[in-house]
Amino acid sequence: MNIIVCAKQVVDASEIKIDSSSNKPILEGIPKKISDIDKNALEEAIKIKEKHNGKITVVTVGSADAKERIKELLAMGADEGVLIPYPDKYDYHIVSTLLAEAIKKIGEYDIILCGEASTDLFSGQIGPKIAGLLDISQITYAQSVNAEKDKVTAERNMGEKSVTSESSYPVLITVTKEINEPRLPSLMQILGAANKPINEWDIESLVVGLEPKIKTVELKGVSMDRKNIVFENNLDDSVGKLVDNLAKDGVLG
Repeated sequence: MNIIVCAKQVVDASEIKIDSSSNKPILEGIPKKISDIDKNALEEAIKIKEKHNGKITVVTVGSADAKERIKELLAMGADEGVLIPYPDKYDYHIVSTLLAEAIKKIGEYDIILCGEASTDLFSGQIGPKIAGLLDISQITYAQSVNAEKDKVTAERNMGEKSVTSESSYPVLITVTKEINEPRLPSLMQILGAANKPINEWDIESLVVGLEPKIKTVELKGVSMDRKNIVFENNLDDSVGKLVDNLAKDGVLG
C-alpha cells in the first residue's frame, strides 16, 4: 500500500498576539509546528501501513525550515519526505497544484491522506482541490477509515449525522481530528529519522507559469472590546439582568 500524506507547517495559533495599535497579528518569532490534523492524517497512514505494509511519503509545500517539521513526521513513522519551497506569491490554487504535481512525480499511490483543514486558515480547500486536479475519488471529513485490499470504507462526519462511503483505489481522504490520537515517537525513532530521506524539489521541476488567483489584501485581528459589567446581587436577579442585557445587545434572539 503506497500512501501519501500532505502536511503543512503552521504557526502555533495559541501563541499569536494582536498588535493593539494596528490590530494586526504578530507572527514573527512564533513557534512553528505541523498542523495538528495533518498529524491525525499521518497516524491513520501509519495504521494502514501496519495492516497492509507499504510506504508512507510526506509532501509539504513550505519554507526551508519546514524540513525540521518533516523530520518529526519521519520520526512518527513516515518513510520519506518531499519539500517544495513556497514561491514568492501563492494561494490555495498554487499550493494544491504543486502538491498534485509532486504526487504525480512520486508515481504510483493508493491513498492520499490530508487533514480536513489546516489549523491556521482552516479553509478545507486543499484536499478536494488535489483530488480534482488528479481526477481521483475523494472522501472528506472521515472520522474512521477501514482500508481493505481492494477498497476503502470511511465513516464521514456530516454534523448531525454520519455517512458511510466506499471507494476503490486510488482515493484521497481528508480526516477529522476525532479519527485518532497521534503517537509520540520514541527517542530511537527520533534518532532514526535522521537517516530517512527528505527530497527538496524545485518548483520549476514540477510546473511553470503558475499565478495566484487570490490576492490577500489585509490580515487583521477581530476587535474584542469588553463592557466589563459585573452582576454581584442575588444569583436569580443577576441571571435575569444578564439575559436582559444580552437581549438588548442583540446577542440573544
